[in-house]
Amino acid sequence: MSVSSRVLLLLLLCVEAAVLAVLETFFLPVRLDGTLLPRLGDIPFPITIAVAVITTPMLVQWAATLSGRVAAAAAPLIVWFFTIFTLGFLEPGGNGQFLLGDWRTLLLIAGGALPGAVAVGAVMARNAAHRPGLYETAGIQ
Repeated sequence: MSVSSRVLLLLLLCVEAAVLAVLETFFLPVRLDGTLLPRLGDIPFPITIAVAVITTPMLVQWAATLSGRVAAAAAPLIVWFFTIFTLGFLEPGGNGQFLLGDWRTLLLIAGGALPGAVAVGAVMARNAAHRPGLYETAGIQ
């Protein structure tokens, strides 16, 4: 695969991360209130948290297959994270209540960022294992 096609695919993964962040944010307040979903007592239905938990590490792993660099593998996670925070600060009213006003928002951020960070750590470990002598070991020398 050529370098230009890898860069294009990495950019598409970053666009996909941004689109997923927007959709996860917009559908986060969905409730079982009879409007969009069946009426079951106005219970919150934050299915987008599960979507973030699954898709963010997948995007990181796909980006890692395109390049051996950790920065390239972390690019979808960084785009997802900054898209979430940009939407949080550009909300109507602009006072940042979206980010700290609800438990679902905090779970969305944690559910996307933590598994994504673990996936980036796995890429770093795989790079260290494939390049012996390049990284210093910790401990007594």
